[in-house]
Amino acid sequence: MDPKHPVTLTLWHNFGGQMQATMDALVDEFNGTVGKENGVILSVTSISGSASVQEKLTMIAAGDPGAPEMPDITTCYPATASILRAKELLAPLDGPFTQEELDAYLPRFVEEGRLDDGRLYVFPFAKSTEVLFVNQTLFDRFSQAVGVTLDSLSTFEGIAAASMEYYQWTDGLTPDTAGDGKHFYTADSLFNLAQVGMEQMGASLLEGESLALDHPAYRRVWQAVFEPAVRGGYAIYDGYSSDLSKTGEIVCSTGSTAGILFYGDQITYPDNTTEQVEYTVLPFPTFEGGKKIAIQRGNGLVVARSTPEKEQAAVLFLKWFTQPEQNMRFVASTGYLPVTKAAFENSMDQEIATNENVNIQKLLRTAVQVYSEYEFYIPPVFDSFNALRSSYEADFLTAAGAAREEYCALLETTEPDAAYEAAVQGRFEAFTGR
Repeated sequence: MDPKHPVTLTLWHNFGGQMQATMDALVDEFNGTVGKENGVILSVTSISGSASVQEKLTMIAAGDPGAPEMPDITTCYPATASILRAKELLAPLDGPFTQEELDAYLPRFVEEGRLDDGRLYVFPFAKSTEVLFVNQTLFDRFSQAVGVTLDSLSTFEGIAAASMEYYQWTDGLTPDTAGDGKHFYTADSLFNLAQVGMEQMGASLLEGESLALDHPAYRRVWQAVFEPAVRGGYAIYDGYSSDLSKTGEIVCSTGSTAGILFYGDQITYPDNTTEQVEYTVLPFPTFEGGKKIAIQRGNGLVVARSTPEKEQAAVLFLKWFTQPEQNMRFVASTGYLPVTKAAFENSMDQEIATNENVNIQKLLRTAVQVYSEYEFYIPPVFDSFNALRSSYEADFLTAAGAAREEYCALLETTEPDAAYEAAVQGRFEAFTGR
């Protein structure tokens, strides 16, 4: 690389809003310092939504006539990277990084980026996990009235019990209107809940490329979600939980740490009245008796196979961008987790103390706890994974929605327990194919 004859690299990312502003500011800083000194210029393109990036990359891999030119660096998920690697479009990154350099990163974050040939292609720059977001303002009212504590939300069984109690309590607040209780919880990804829950219990949701719904542990997952959904404690909702939280429709939810920016600090109720609220961020719940395991989420950065000069320039950026100083600046305004041990162990306390966003402060405190107490689960990579996930969630929501409707209809003539048993009769067997 020669500063007098700079190399220009194209960089794609999928960030918008505050994330885009932070990313663009860091790239500008790189271009004006390390990049300038070494003759590297990054040209950035922000593509709205990760799905759009993955779609364009898949078109490139397939050689579609309308496909854009392959970027030199891009955000990418392992599943898409596997397709690009098969077409020999990616540069392996083991060589440019020494083992000592790789040892500075969290091992599981690096491991996720190794594809089926064992080589590293997807480099970690910001990861996320799932946590429990709790509207503390709403929860406190419930807690004071019935005695449920935050400790009970550490397990999925505890959340299920609390949710059904919450529905009954809120229903009782309007004695003249029956059946208008409020939901307590929902999950951004029922599939992730099932995957991690099974792992916590020492099992696996997946057997090869199929669902292992016949495993005894899965019945516990089903029961912990299906019953409160049917009885009204859980929202049956195909969308982001932050949407329901911002309107006071739920009290808590599990979702990605990167979703923290979407919760805000205010509820707007259906009658357009508003209320200021506070959130608490707790580690991902476990199933009773299970291990502390949470999912590892987020994409990484891949480098296109090109000339040695361009590949070297791309690696220079990766190394600079993931150093603790730059890495913490990115994650501190986005809700993502840092990727190096040094950032977790040496930089988090300072960031927590100085970050102006109270919700980010809370999130980072929980991230430190998860880092020290939890194991990370990495979902497998295979072609039909996304389709399997989508069909699982759609089928589960359909089954729960149908059972909920039947349950509500039966309540007009039947007591609740009998109505529930009738509404769920045979549904587990139909769902699991037993």
